[in-house]
Formats: sequence, C-alpha cells, structure tokens
Amino acid sequence: MRLLRSLMFVPGHRPRMVQRALGLGEFAPTALDVAILDLEDGVPPDEKDRARAAIAAVLAGRSNGESPARFVRVNKDAGARDADLAAVLRAGLDGIVAPKVDHPDEMIELSGDLDEREEAAGLAHGSIHVMPSIESARGLIEAHAIAATTDRVVALLFGAEDFARDLGLPAEREAEAAELLYARSAVVVAAVAARRPAIDGIWPDVADADGLRRDALQARRLGFTGKSLIHPGQIETINDVFSPSATEVSYARRVVDAFDRAQAKGEGAVALDGKLLDQPIVERARRTLALHDAVFPKQRTPPVERPAALEGKLLK
Repeated sequence: MRLLRSLMFVPGHRPRMVQRALGLGEFAPTALDVAILDLEDGVPPDEKDRARAAIAAVLAGRSNGESPARFVRVNKDAGARDADLAAVLRAGLDGIVAPKVDHPDEMIELSGDLDEREEAAGLAHGSIHVMPSIESARGLIEAHAIAATTDRVVALLFGAEDFARDLGLPAEREAEAAELLYARSAVVVAAVAARRPAIDGIWPDVADADGLRRDALQARRLGFTGKSLIHPGQIETINDVFSPSATEVSYARRVVDAFDRAQAKGEGAVALDGKLLDQPIVERARRTLALHDAVFPKQRTPPVERPAALEGKLLK
C-alpha cells in the first residue's frame, strides 16, 4: 500500500530544507511519506534555474532506503514546465505534482509529454506518477474527469489557499474552515469516484498545533487519506491523525475474525457486540488492517520537533 498521509512542500532552492525533508546528509530520516520538491510558488522567479539544478542533483544521488517518495511540483506555464521536466525527469523521481489543474485536457497533454520523456530517459513507461492539484472553482467542477483521465494519477490534491483566493474568501481562516467544507467534500467524492485517494490542503499556521490537529481530524472525517504540509514539525500530527488508532485496529481485528469464523461455519448473518456485520463494515475493517500493516514499519522512526516548540525560530 502506498502511504500518502503526509506530503510536505519543500522549496527547491533551499538545499538544507530539501536534505532535511529527505533525511540526507546530517539529517536523520523522518516519517514523512512524500516530499514535494517545489519549483512553483515556493520558488522566486529568479531562483527557478538554481532550484532545477539542485533538485536534479538530489534525484541523481542515492537514497538511504528510508527516504520519502520524491515528487516535484512543476510550473503551470508551458515554457517553465518544459524546463522543469527537462531537469528533473530522471531515475530517482517518483512523480509530478501538477498545480492549478482546471481541465482534463491538461492531464492528457502532461501524460503524453511524460510518455516521450520516459522513453528518452530510459525509464519504464508509466513509472512517473502524477498528482493533479485542484485549486479553483473550474478545477473543482472538472475534478472527477481530471482524476480519471490517466492511470498515472495516484491522488487528487486540494489546494486550499488558492481555492479560497479564487472564491474571494478572506485571507485568514476562521474556526475549522467551514467555508471550505463543500469544496473539500467535493474533492473527496470526485477522487473516490475515480478510485483515487484525496489529499487535503495545508494548515498554514505552523505554530498552532491544536488547530492543525482539529483541521486534520476534520479532513479524515470527510474522507481524505492524508494532508499536505509546509513544516516538518507538522509531520507527526498528520501521520498520527491519518493512521489507524490502537482502538480502531483492535475493533477491526475483532470484526474480521468474527466474520471469518462465521463464514467458515457457513453462517449467513454475523453479529458482533449485538451489531450486524454487513459486507461494507467488514471491507472497511480489512482496509484499516491493511493501512496499519503499511504504517507499522514507519512508526519506529523518531519524531521531529512539534510546531509549538518552533515558534519564533527561523526555518533553515
């Protein structure tokens, strides 16, 4: 099972931040699932070439075996994206994050471009995955078609901040971002209808650990399987929220055991604690156990600093 709980945006022109995210050099591995090495909004225009070269160098290096998956967020502009892909499409790259996708034709074009570049680079066909980011009202309307366009799409991302800007919402979020409830739910439904997971947008206040947990819990209740983030201090909370709890795992095991025993005896109706266990409940229990099995090896990774301990510190 591909883990997509925590996905961190990392500015490509900041080498130490890239190394920290990937657990390279002096930095110990973290439990981050996906590092999104950024060439788009997180990089100033005059730093794009430097960022491309830096990311290419990192991808060319050997992984320590515990590194997160390596995705690169490219630019939407065709010329800039062409330069991005020319630099980073090589062995060591797991996928591309396509920003501000408004129409499925954009995915068709990108997939065709990747077909040609994979062949030229000697990579297996279809090996470079894609995560389209839904960041506008138009993109939301087309979200299902975008997700279903190509087998390269492994998840839909929700770009909450740009989506809020497109709708003209206030700069500061209120409460649990109730104004984004419809959009978040719609992204999940669109992704699941295309048999893809959905990844929630960032929580922008790195010092507000309580707010992050509340927002992540809300995202999980809506059906998101993970959340993007902007600071390593947010990894532990997000992974915790999007991993099955001990209580959930225990109950799932009881459900599966009870169902399997009943099936072995040829019993039609199955009950546990006085509640009927129908097929959807059993399938959700099996999914919980599969996720637990995938998560367990990464739970041994030491946690990083929490956001509250980082207030007033500069990111380096």
